[in-house]
Amino acid sequence: MHILISIDDTDEMKRDGIEVRGTGELAGMIAARIEERGWGRCEPVTRHQLLVHPDIPYTSHNSAMCFAAHIAAHRLQDITALAGDFLWAESAPGSDPGLCIVVPERVLMPGWLMSFAFMAKNVVLTKDEAYELAGALGIHLSEHGGTGDGVIGAMAGAGLRFSGNDGRFRGKLKFKSADNTLTVREICSRTIVEQVKSIKDGRVLDWEERVLLGEGPKAVLMNGLAVMLVESCTGDESCWWQTCSKSQVKAY
Repeated sequence: MHILISIDDTDEMKRDGIEVRGTGELAGMIAARIEERGWGRCEPVTRHQLLVHPDIPYTSHNSAMCFAAHIAAHRLQDITALAGDFLWAESAPGSDPGLCIVVPERVLMPGWLMSFAFMAKNVVLTKDEAYELAGALGIHLSEHGGTGDGVIGAMAGAGLRFSGNDGRFRGKLKFKSADNTLTVREICSRTIVEQVKSIKDGRVLDWEERVLLGEGPKAVLMNGLAVMLVESCTGDESCWWQTCSKSQVKAY
């Protein structure tokens, strides 16, 4: 069984301005616990940017975190309980955690879920709207402290991951290369990247094309794949391509 687990609003800002144990870290910890118990295999976590608005409480960026897991069907209830208990125990005081678990094959109207998710990037939505949609689609949605407003972002994060066309994978891609360049084949064999694509025209690079590696490149979710975006190389005749900057990838 393939499921999506999404969480939001689990952290808070310290007085000195330092964020404590971010939502992405907690999502990764839940995934690790599922695998440690032998309940399933988890995919990397994606970060989904939602609307930043004065009417929406958030720590620093208002982003939800989601990951996919491949599990035995009889473990769904165990995993739901594990994730909920984990949020009660590990979320920061003063946070408003929400949990959403989606079984894609059981969602009869996926367009409704994705519509809600993309609206959350542009419109202020309510907790009641999230619960109403979850009930209609048979999706697990629960709050685990505070106001519980995190259910809105958790639902949106699941829908955005479901779409296959939103979000950045958590963490930087790490490479080892003597000349700071690698072929597409080497990049895909050493990291989670499944495809390398031109940010300008969407062309998928061939296996042997060489890429100059910039600082802290990230993968984004496009067409259900982990994609590394590149642009034409400038000032280096040894390669045709270079990884996109942090500001370019931030749009995803």
